Amino acid sequence: MQTFLQRSQVFRRLVGLGTAIAVVGLTGCSSGVAPSKTASGAGTGAAIGGIGGAVVGNNSGMGTGAGLVGGAAAGALIGGIVGMVQDAKDRREQDRLSQERAYQQELAKRRAEEAKLKAAMDEELAIAEGFRISDLELADARKKLESAADRLKKLRDERAAALAKKKELDDAHEKTLSTEAEIARLEEELARLKGDEAPRKVDGASTPVKSSQ
Repeated sequence: MQTFLQRSQVFRRLVGLGTAIAVVGLTGCSSGVAPSKTASGAGTGAAIGGIGGAVVGNNSGMGTGAGLVGGAAAGALIGGIVGMVQDAKDRREQDRLSQERAYQQELAKRRAEEAKLKAAMDEELAIAEGFRISDLELADARKKLESAADRLKKLRDERAAALAKKKELDDAHEKTLSTEAEIARLEEELARLKGDEAPRKVDGASTPVKSSQ
């Protein structure tokens, strides 16, 4: 008898726990806020377990209501446990991602600080080197720069002049050929129109030849 009472108490506790978890799950689903996987699993498990429990209770003589409650409690408990495991995994993954983001941010901040420090050190070294440069050394460097710039300008001018000469010569040859071709065409045309002389080329020159009567 005592064992039966203990089992009944445990069963009622499981029923109460499962029902509470199921209610939380269903409430989370209906509130418009995304519920946790624990609540979602409990709600889904309660629904599936309730259906199965009702069928078993009806077939076993326990009663549809008792089977529904017991199945809902068991399903909610199992579904809640599965959901809790998944929630734990999700939290671990979120923690890992948060730590990774924090590490990347800290690394970027550290690199920016190192770059800033290096720039400041380079500037200090440049200032120190500037103090060691004499006016004579600076004047000599300026003179060398001016000489090099003048030499570069002279070479560029010579190059441009050579290109201009080459282009001018090519243009002159091309125009000479076209002019000579036009001269020969006109001489032949005029000789044909006159009818008394026909131009004849001798050694590259046009020599008039009288036509026979």
